[in-house]
Amino acid sequence: MKNLLDLDAAGLAGFFAELGEKPFRARQVLRWVHQRREGEFGRMSDLAKGLRDKLAAAAYVGAPRIVGDTLAEDGTRKWLLKVDGANAVEAVFIPETRRATLCISSQAGCVLDCAFCSTGKQGFNRNLTTAEIIGQLWLASRLVDARISNVVMMGMGEPLLNLDNVIPALRLMLDDNAYGLSRRRVTVSTSGVIPGMDRLRDECPVALAVSLHAPNDRLRDRLVPVNRRYPLRELLAACNRYLEKAPRDFITFEYVMLDGVNDSDSNARELAAISREVRCKYNLIPFNPFPRSGFTRSPDERIRSFASVLQSAGVTVTTRKTRGDDIAAACGQLAGDVADRTRRTQGRIAVKELRA
Repeated sequence: MKNLLDLDAAGLAGFFAELGEKPFRARQVLRWVHQRREGEFGRMSDLAKGLRDKLAAAAYVGAPRIVGDTLAEDGTRKWLLKVDGANAVEAVFIPETRRATLCISSQAGCVLDCAFCSTGKQGFNRNLTTAEIIGQLWLASRLVDARISNVVMMGMGEPLLNLDNVIPALRLMLDDNAYGLSRRRVTVSTSGVIPGMDRLRDECPVALAVSLHAPNDRLRDRLVPVNRRYPLRELLAACNRYLEKAPRDFITFEYVMLDGVNDSDSNARELAAISREVRCKYNLIPFNPFPRSGFTRSPDERIRSFASVLQSAGVTVTTRKTRGDDIAAACGQLAGDVADRTRRTQGRIAVKELRA
C-alpha cells in the first residue's frame, strides 16, 4: 500500500502511470489530498468510482497520529505527533496578526547535539519520511481556522541531513495544486551542513536560516559541534553560493542569546564584520530554558545593547518574540519522545563521521 503523502507531484504522476491512469487524474488527487485535506478516497466526488476503488485497494493517506495537543496563553499551539511505536515529534502553530506560521520537524531527535538545544539532548533515532514531514502541515491545516501562510523547518532535527525526504515535502508546499506557498514563505533552518546547503540550492531553493550562535570558530565549536567539520570560513562561502539562487537576497543568521557566553559587545562587533562578507540579517533569540541546560537567558538590557551595536554598524537585526514558552513550544525547547538508538555517546560519533 502506497502512502500518498509520501509523493510529490512527480511521484504521484508516476504512481498513477503504474495504475494505468492519466496524469490529470494525479493532479486531481493531489488537489483533493493537499488543498482539501481529504483522506478518504470515497469522498473524492469527481473521481470515477472505478478509480476510487482502485486507489482504496492500492493506497492510503496516512499522517502522524496526534497524541498531544497543547494551547499556550498566547495562542501558540503544540502537537505531539506519534510517527511510529517508539518515537513522537513536535510541531508548533504560531498565530500572528498578519501571518500564521507552522514550525515542523524533520527528524526524530537530532544527532548534532547543539549545546543549548533540548532536541539534541534527546539523542537521535531516525529521519522522518516525506509523509511524516508534510503530514504535519496536512494535519495543522485541518485543525486551525487560519490559513497557514508560512512554514519554517525549525522543529526537531537537522533538515539538511534528511534531504531525500525534505525536498519532496518542500515541493508539495510550493506546488500550486497542493499548498501553493511562496518560496519566500518557506524557510529551512540548518546548523551549517554545507553539502546539504549546496544541494538545496540546486534542487529546491527556499528561504534559508543558518543557526550561527557564535561569531568565531572557537566559541562555535563549543556551541554548534558541526562547526568542527564545517568551520565559519567555509560556511560563509556556502551562504554566498546559496544566495545566487535564493528567493530572498539575504541569509537569516539565527543567534541564541546566552548570558555571559556569546552576548558581549565584542561578540556583536564580530558579527558586524561577518555581515560585510555575507548579505544577511540577524535574528536574536532569547534563550528558552530547559532542565539541566547549563545556560541562562541574556538579560533584556544586554540583548538591547547587543542589538544596538549591530544596528550602529548598519546591520539589520530583529529580536524574536518568545512564543509558547509556557508549554515548552519555544525555539530550542522541542523534545518530543525519541527512542535514541545512537545514545548520546554514539551521537557524537556520528558528528565525527561528518568530519571524515
